[in-house]
Amino acid sequence: MMENGLNWRNRELRQHVKVVDGLEAPTLVLSNATYLNVYTKQWLEANIWIFDERIVYVGAKLPDDLANIEVVDCTGKYLVPGYIEPHSHPFQLSNPEDIALHAAKFGTTTLINDNLTWNFLLDKKKAFSILDEFRKLPVSMYWWARFDSQTALQDEEQYFNTPDVLSWLSHPSVVQGGELTGWPSLLDGNDRLLYWIQEAKRLGKPVEGHLPGASVKTLTKMKLLGVSADHESMTGEEVMNRLQMGYSVGLRYSSIRPDLPKLIEEILEAGLESFDNLTMTMDGPPPEFMKDGIMNVCLEIAIEKGIPLEEAYRMASYNAARHLHLDEQIGSIAPGRIAHINILKEKSNPHPESVLAKGQWVVKNSEHQVYESIIDWKQFNIGPMEFDWHLDEGDLQFSAPVGMEMVNNVIVKPYTIDTDISVEDLSATNGDQFLLLLDKKGKWRVNTAIRGFAPKLGALASTFSASGDLIFIGKNKKDILLSWKRLKEIGGGIVLVHEGKVLVEIPLDLGGTMSEIKIDTLISKERKLKEYLKGFGYVFNDPVYSLLFLSAIHLPFIRVTQQGLMDVKNREILFPATMR
Repeated sequence: MMENGLNWRNRELRQHVKVVDGLEAPTLVLSNATYLNVYTKQWLEANIWIFDERIVYVGAKLPDDLANIEVVDCTGKYLVPGYIEPHSHPFQLSNPEDIALHAAKFGTTTLINDNLTWNFLLDKKKAFSILDEFRKLPVSMYWWARFDSQTALQDEEQYFNTPDVLSWLSHPSVVQGGELTGWPSLLDGNDRLLYWIQEAKRLGKPVEGHLPGASVKTLTKMKLLGVSADHESMTGEEVMNRLQMGYSVGLRYSSIRPDLPKLIEEILEAGLESFDNLTMTMDGPPPEFMKDGIMNVCLEIAIEKGIPLEEAYRMASYNAARHLHLDEQIGSIAPGRIAHINILKEKSNPHPESVLAKGQWVVKNSEHQVYESIIDWKQFNIGPMEFDWHLDEGDLQFSAPVGMEMVNNVIVKPYTIDTDISVEDLSATNGDQFLLLLDKKGKWRVNTAIRGFAPKLGALASTFSASGDLIFIGKNKKDILLSWKRLKEIGGGIVLVHEGKVLVEIPLDLGGTMSEIKIDTLISKERKLKEYLKGFGYVFNDPVYSLLFLSAIHLPFIRVTQQGLMDVKNREILFPATMR
């Protein structure tokens, strides 16, 4: 059993050596295997010995005595390292445990995860305790240490301060700093942020950037200040610029930025022949987008677009492990590595028929193995939200001069409100809807208007947001109040109401952000939510991210935050939150 999720005890190491010497038996042997050696980029034949969760031998020999050993003949099969998702946000409606086990069914056996939600839901002691629980999964779960909230909180210091950030960075399950959504303040002279970056580097942990559209000059400055990697390239030229400066570059295939096919086409056209510093990511997809898996889907695209097979599999495994200094544990089929192995029918088919995670069968001969949940959410006081306050008509007073107009899934620009929004119903207006951000503890509110979300909808209520506060959008105040009533009854989630009727709801019974509902059911509910919203005029493709990023100040141009309506570029509050 690995200690701290990273190392084995001395007694266990000696035991592993005894297996090689024939003094103890391996627990599993994969015989007659053709496997990808990521170091030589060759397909080699070998027998692979596994003891519990560790690969102990890869070579021509078989154990002298095969009695009482599980032996799986891999003749005609192709083995590759378990896939690694290097940039996971495992809190999009589902929860990290269910997402990890879902991903593993399709061959993604390691996730490098955002810790932001733990910052909001748990104190540090409980957060570190839940990280310990996640080590018990067959999937390897590593984490980032965030440096900022990516919104404008009323008390940022409560969540992001030097003692807490350094504690996160020092945790053995935390393998990188970032992602650095607050990078503009770094360029503006934020020395505390620079100190945190340097501490991450001192600990041997890279720092993930968040640099969409950054110029060559900005990329150069960020490299000088310690940023190691970035996943925000939107063109092949941007990928090449980052590679030439020494960045590790994540090619993104997400629900709001499905750029991977185009990026590969453009970097191949540019003549790129070295892929060692490239990875791929789905960047935290909602359940429906990952219904067929995560890295296996990215791999299929990479292979179809012409990335050489050996390089494609390295992009989905070893490259991420090496960048994160985890290549002694994961990312390859070699002695000493964790037994994350995918068994394929064909070299060019990245969808495995069998999956080993920490030496356990997650999928065997296309049959999914059953794993019971081990995370006891109640132990960490994560459950349905409870509200000891009430929303009433007095909170639905709208008179702001500036509203928010959606440009795409996540970009929002300001507009001058030229209609009367003090009325009870906005059906007669030019697409305006009420928009209310309300403190989860009921202490403050921000009232404005929005255009372009779902202009015909009566009301939507959501606890799913960047800060965990409540969002209400709609054209009818009575429907808004009904959506609040139902949201309160289910303990958080997303609720759609129209003409006095609840149409669809997604309960998020884990802190108002995550759900214990199984992913297949969540996918069905998410589809239904999208269908209704499109029927009410939502013209984009991912309302889940639209809701999440209404308060996210790493995106242009205007955001509704705990502090009030914010001009992002100038970091100016256009009008402040109102105390209730």
